[in-house]
Amino acid sequence: MSDTMALEYLCKGQSFLLLPQKAILWQETQTLILADIHLGKVGHFRKSGIAIPKGLEQEDLAMMSDLIQKYKPKRLIFLGDLFHSELNNDWDWFVMWRELFKEIPMLLVKGNHDILHASFYKKLNFNLVDVYEEGPFLFTHEPLKPDKLVNTNQYIISGHIHPGVTLKGKGRQSVSLPCFYFGDRQAILPAFGKFTGKFCITHSADDKVFGVLKHKVISL
Repeated sequence: MSDTMALEYLCKGQSFLLLPQKAILWQETQTLILADIHLGKVGHFRKSGIAIPKGLEQEDLAMMSDLIQKYKPKRLIFLGDLFHSELNNDWDWFVMWRELFKEIPMLLVKGNHDILHASFYKKLNFNLVDVYEEGPFLFTHEPLKPDKLVNTNQYIISGHIHPGVTLKGKGRQSVSLPCFYFGDRQAILPAFGKFTGKFCITHSADDKVFGVLKHKVISL
């Protein structure tokens, strides 16, 4: 992996390293947190006759391997949409990848696209949950709506919406970047998978937004 510039952010007294690979390293617990990889999405579209490059799935797996080799996390937390839709040949790549890191505990907070039977993940020694609580945090797949936030004192960390932000220049030029979003009550991670889109979020002046460039994370 080439040299990159991560950005450290203090969240509820915990140190998060925001990585340009669109993941977070929770440094106190040595946990790598990722959202919305959507493995199998390429195979799903190709099966439907849509021409998509084959290599995207392997690139995502290779990037996860690089992150594990570099940061040596003690565990991984996936915030949903790990494997996209029904079983296809891309699952075999994922099985081989898991075998390379079989000693590392991995937890999946199930997302709306995680429709494979739980037995598939259990064979790979995954812990499957609907939500996960630890310390000041509640890990979910989808952000909580305001009426649900009143029922918890924990800080929500989720994915699902593939957040992005648009930067505009003095002329008509503009660029859209994936981003990390930290609001008063919850945070949203960018989609890790390459074959995903972005949804430009609205935010207030008090929110913290960090744009993801190719090799660094920047505060906006």
